Amino acid sequence: MNKDELGSFLRSRRERVRPEEAGLAPGRRRQTPGLRREEVALLAGISVDYYIRLEQGRGPQPSAQVLAALSRTLRLTGDEHDYLLRIGGQAPVRTGSAKEVPEHARRLLDRLEEFPAVIVNVCWDLLAWNRMLVALIGDPAARPPRRRNTLRWLFGGAPALLSDHADHARQAVADLRASGRYPDDPDVRQIVDELTAASPLFAELWAAQDIEVQRTVTKRAMHPLVGVMELDCDVLPLPGGDHRIVLYTAAPGTPSHRALRRLRALSDSSSMSPLPEGRERARVP
Repeated sequence: MNKDELGSFLRSRRERVRPEEAGLAPGRRRQTPGLRREEVALLAGISVDYYIRLEQGRGPQPSAQVLAALSRTLRLTGDEHDYLLRIGGQAPVRTGSAKEVPEHARRLLDRLEEFPAVIVNVCWDLLAWNRMLVALIGDPAARPPRRRNTLRWLFGGAPALLSDHADHARQAVADLRASGRYPDDPDVRQIVDELTAASPLFAELWAAQDIEVQRTVTKRAMHPLVGVMELDCDVLPLPGGDHRIVLYTAAPGTPSHRALRRLRALSDSSSMSPLPEGRERARVP
């Protein structure tokens, strides 16, 4: 159980629920945004004193039933509910964002010859990738291990190569927090501390405490050889651990699908022109 994180999360979600959403009269004079503490306690069926202690990080570990009642009262999404269970001590939390890729995952990656694919951990470190990913963004192995990280690309101050950079940045931060590993996982804590100090945007997004597991998004990127592509990015969990495979595809018959086919042909023929040192083909992970 992470008492401080639990209290902070409950408070942030309480302030986002409008009284009318909870079936309460809005009232004329409300000094507190969202619901009052006593209103949350009443709707969840717990004592006001107990709820106050939970928000202040002083309460005992809540039961699964109490967390479920709070989840309903605060109108949490499915991802937020799962997160609440983890920080409330009612779901297992693994520590150590493993960087060893299981052999079965590498075999799967090798079979994905048509589309770019990469395996990442909870910190969004790029751990293993196929030839098509190299064709799309350049070889991650050419970078130091510390720089093979999507979050550092998004918040490192480099020019944004994605037209919807701000939204992807928000989703990435919400996904990192949704893992429920902060602050217990030293790798997650390190990257959060680093980016909070270095990036005002990251600090703002992290403080917002949004929770959203990244599953499928569409990303638009410019490739210097095949042009603009709109790629569907599916983030799929791998069995037996916390690794995920990120797969980039495009609908058949679309210009982006044809661009991917041209990219594969160039990769297969080894005719891809080298880029000047320091330049990347595209930044989409």
